[in-house]
Amino acid sequence: MLSRFSGMDVAQLDWPGSEERRRHLAQTARPRLLLVSPEASPPVVLDEFEDWVRLPARDDDIRARVRALADRVASRRQPNVDADGVLHVDGMQLLLPPVEARLTNHLLSKVGTVASRDELAEQGWPDGTPSRNALDVRILRLRRRIEPYGLMIRTVRHRGYMLDPIRSAS
Repeated sequence: MLSRFSGMDVAQLDWPGSEERRRHLAQTARPRLLLVSPEASPPVVLDEFEDWVRLPARDDDIRARVRALADRVASRRQPNVDADGVLHVDGMQLLLPPVEARLTNHLLSKVGTVASRDELAEQGWPDGTPSRNALDVRILRLRRRIEPYGLMIRTVRHRGYMLDPIRSAS
């Protein structure tokens, strides 16, 4: 059985009895709620995309667990750049050069809004302002790197750049 919340499918599996399907869903990073029978021991949760509830449970309790699980998974799937300059998008990773990592981090902090050229120059080169061409070249390279990950940088004429998701990267 699947429940849909915020555009995300959450599988509901009877426990015990669905171990093979559970493992498959875990390998593909799909969210799942285990419905634990009254006499069964609770499962050891495999990862952050899994939760469980003991039956009998009220429908609103199950919906609340599904909603919390969907929210947790959605927040994990938000693109981010870690301290090592690795872009994480929906389970995929891309190592970025330091300047591009800083530019991406700033653009991600403003998804759907314009980041001015001055802001980007300051973020990308904290020790000094680059030439106009240097910023344009870095943005061009960055566009090419991140597009396969479902992210697109748009030019906003006379204002700067804007990062938008173009599709689900999963």
